[in-house]
Amino acid sequence: MGRISFSCLFPASWHFSLSSQVLPRLLIPSLRQLLLISFVIFLIGLVYLVLVAEKGHTSWIKRDSHFHRHLARVTDVDATDTSNPNLNYGLVVDCGSSGSRVFVYCWPRHNGDPHELLDIRQMRDQHRKPVVMKIKPGISELAKTPEKASDYIYPLLSFAAQNIPKNKHQETPLYILCTAGMRILPESQQEALLEDLRTDIPVHFNFLFSDSHVEVISGKQEGVYAWIGINFVLGRFNHVHNSKDSAVTEDGEAVVEVHVPGSDQQEALMRKRTAGVLDMGGVSTQIAYEVPKTEEVAKNLLAEFNLGCDAHRTEHVYRVYVSTFLGFGGNAARQRYEDSLISNTAARNKLLGQHIGETPESPLLDPCLPTDLQDEIGLTQKLYLRGTGDFDQCRQILQPFLNRTNETQTSLSGIYQPAIDYSNSQFYGFSEFYYCTEDVLRMGGDYNASKYGQAAKGYCATQWKTLKERFDSGLYASHADLHRLKYQCFKSAWMHEVLHSGFSFPTNYKNLKTALLVYDKEVQWTLGAILYRTRFLPLRDIQWESLKGAHSHWRHSFSFVNNHYLFLACFFIVMLSIMLYLLRLRRIHRRAAQRCTPSSVPWLEAGLGSPTLPINL
Repeated sequence: MGRISFSCLFPASWHFSLSSQVLPRLLIPSLRQLLLISFVIFLIGLVYLVLVAEKGHTSWIKRDSHFHRHLARVTDVDATDTSNPNLNYGLVVDCGSSGSRVFVYCWPRHNGDPHELLDIRQMRDQHRKPVVMKIKPGISELAKTPEKASDYIYPLLSFAAQNIPKNKHQETPLYILCTAGMRILPESQQEALLEDLRTDIPVHFNFLFSDSHVEVISGKQEGVYAWIGINFVLGRFNHVHNSKDSAVTEDGEAVVEVHVPGSDQQEALMRKRTAGVLDMGGVSTQIAYEVPKTEEVAKNLLAEFNLGCDAHRTEHVYRVYVSTFLGFGGNAARQRYEDSLISNTAARNKLLGQHIGETPESPLLDPCLPTDLQDEIGLTQKLYLRGTGDFDQCRQILQPFLNRTNETQTSLSGIYQPAIDYSNSQFYGFSEFYYCTEDVLRMGGDYNASKYGQAAKGYCATQWKTLKERFDSGLYASHADLHRLKYQCFKSAWMHEVLHSGFSFPTNYKNLKTALLVYDKEVQWTLGAILYRTRFLPLRDIQWESLKGAHSHWRHSFSFVNNHYLFLACFFIVMLSIMLYLLRLRRIHRRAAQRCTPSSVPWLEAGLGSPTLPINL
């Protein structure tokens, strides 16, 4: 048998030859060896296939439990690891009417994927408590002494500075946002307070702070931030690709068809249904929810914004209707009601020559107070009241205070309200919506108008003496006080009318949840503010490594199992090619052996060469 010679023409010509006698036996296998190799390859492929199928099954389980994993994430109460150099921090100071609070937030470095938002959470101290501090009174109390504004805010910022690593201060954005208390001040007084903050804060603190970081935000902004906060906590901004025929996501959440404003795509985008927000405070009431592109809404009632990390992406573009109604909060509404009682009773007494309500012995009967409750209202002109506890009559009396008009698609004070798809919508009610249902009625959570009405009617009709006994026995919420007890009947009726007569929610609406906490954490508008205001900040200087991380997301466009089937197919093709090559070598070896003379065998045994057999590959 001759030598087997291999030639290769590359940049240079390489040539070498081997005697077939010294070739490894695996390169010239027998039929039994080929069968054995085939069997081993088959087993390897089978094991790999089983592993892939198991991973695929696991991925389905993971998708099914996506909601629970998200729940675990948002309820994470571990102490924040301040030694982590990849952690970013941000501060929001909420300057409200009754006091100011600083919230410290943190988030890991963004992965560079424009489809995902920052994973912002409240910072927690070593005791796992949220890093929050509150001071009283509100900053608006300093209207006449604006030079004290920075001294007023100093304890909050000092507290925050102690919790954030010092080397992170310079890159930590600070926002001081003032709400209703400042809005009612004259503009000159507002500006004097803000100017003192802009001037003095950079002198004492090294946070990322500019003139635009301190302002009095509008009710519209506050409503938008509240809407962003609740939907972020609920995970509604985590979009998935869904079929138009599917009414729910893989994790069981409802989806909606959205025509994204500013998008060039003709087809609608299917994404998770966002939740609307109802918020009733002491002074104002707000409503905010996403509306489709086809709905015509005045610009002063509409907020269009992009929460995404790339301005050219449209997956996180939202169009939200938001409206604020001053004077429609629980306490402000009660004050308007009392003022009306005083003026109307005085006019009636003067007209009829009566003295109703002028003494405790001849009180004015008030259906919005619990039965037999004695109350006294008015500062200069006293009016004595006695409750009759008639919930339905109270509701009727409160109707004019909604300032409704006869125009269609309007709400409180005749303000335009876009149509709500009640069959595919969800709302969360905060503040007074929660307190009215939970503090004494103990019905917080899923709202049922019929059950709520019956419970409120029963409460109003109960004797004040009995209610006091229940209160003293601790049957109501721990934070419920006598003020809540006295005005629960009124606020129950007011909340009912605002919801069903003002905002026109049907009485059979089942998708309203009243809440104080969502996933065991208090949802503040400040969370929405920090998410909205910092969404571009950490991404301006994305390094190439981060971009490479984003490119690794190509695999999401294919299914996990299909990728591995493709790999498995390639694996078998390579193995088949190797086997065919080995079979070819075996055939060549046999042909060469047949051509050899018997006398050449000693030469082979002696390791001597025979004439070469060129084989070009």
